[in-house]
Amino acid sequence: MPQYVLTPPAIAAIPVQGSDAMFPVRRIFCVGRNYAEHAIEMGSDPTREPPFYFTKPADAVVINGADMPYPSMTKSLHHEMELVVAIGTGGSNIAVADALKHVWGYCAGLDMTRRDLQNEAKKTGRPWDMGKGFDHSAPMGALMPAGSFDPSKGKIELKVNGKQRQVSDLSKLIWSVPEVIANLSELVALAPGDLIMTGTPENVAAVERGDLLEGYVEGVGEVRTRLV
Repeated sequence: MPQYVLTPPAIAAIPVQGSDAMFPVRRIFCVGRNYAEHAIEMGSDPTREPPFYFTKPADAVVINGADMPYPSMTKSLHHEMELVVAIGTGGSNIAVADALKHVWGYCAGLDMTRRDLQNEAKKTGRPWDMGKGFDHSAPMGALMPAGSFDPSKGKIELKVNGKQRQVSDLSKLIWSVPEVIANLSELVALAPGDLIMTGTPENVAAVERGDLLEGYVEGVGEVRTRLV
């Protein structure tokens, strides 16, 4: 057994529906601007530009409906409701036709964003890391094993304090789940434990301390967190 100069960090993981087992999280990749209406509201062209990605640290996950601490250094924290894909079998240069064979399961997730920091980074041409990859920035619901779930359709919704904020359908993804998996696997070798957040629909907006966020993906499940 190797000896470490520090105690290794705990393995980040998310729960699995109907099981006491946990899914270990290796990396979190996020697809930017993957719904046309969201691309428009962010001031971008909603055409099929090549997918682009940013990342969050694995330990940014918030699970089991736990509270999310309101992050420091922001006055504009935004919600982004997403379908999350969990990779069970890795690979490079995966064909679109084979992509879903690499999926272990799906869950509902939130890509929380320090929008003011992200916008400032965009203006200056700097990385988005501190706008996207901060502590507790990825609340996740429990994983549903893939089974026969079809990620090409289904309602996706977010409510804040019981009122609908975001609603759309997975059929409106610009780049489908298989296409995203195939494209990302050309850039990096996907590995078991990787999560892919597939993009958010329109009507992202700011939230405040005390707000309750409840998200839902039809056929997959829910995600819930309160800002404190």
